[in-house]
Amino acid sequence: MATGFPAATGDVLSAAMFNGLVAFTLNAQTGTTYTTVLADSYQTLITQSNASANAIKIPTNASVAHPIGTVITVLNIGAGVCTISAVTSGTTTVLSAGATAAAPTLAQYKSAAIIKVLADTWYVVGAIA
Repeated sequence: MATGFPAATGDVLSAAMFNGLVAFTLNAQTGTTYTTVLADSYQTLITQSNASANAIKIPTNASVAHPIGTVITVLNIGAGVCTISAVTSGTTTVLSAGATAAAPTLAQYKSAAIIKVLADTWYVVGAIA
């Protein structure tokens, strides 16, 4: 996460905080399943690297309250196809223009942004299939 984020009312913007605005923090994942955490909400790039099929899971708002407006960025650098979907599909909605709207996939070297628009509604845009 960028240094000093999230900020609170009354915080003074420091050089470290300001400089953190221009760079992503890398969250390198190598397993077959990763569920996003609150720290992924702030300028984090999740890199997914696995030769097998793998998944990025979006939890319910009750489990992890990502703020509305959160953008989670994913880059699949592994050979395995990366599927983006909800942990609880009946509660959390993930929508995209992919072949399977609720579970878009990323091929190797493809990237997508996962955007939270309501408490349990996310849109996935980018190089999805």
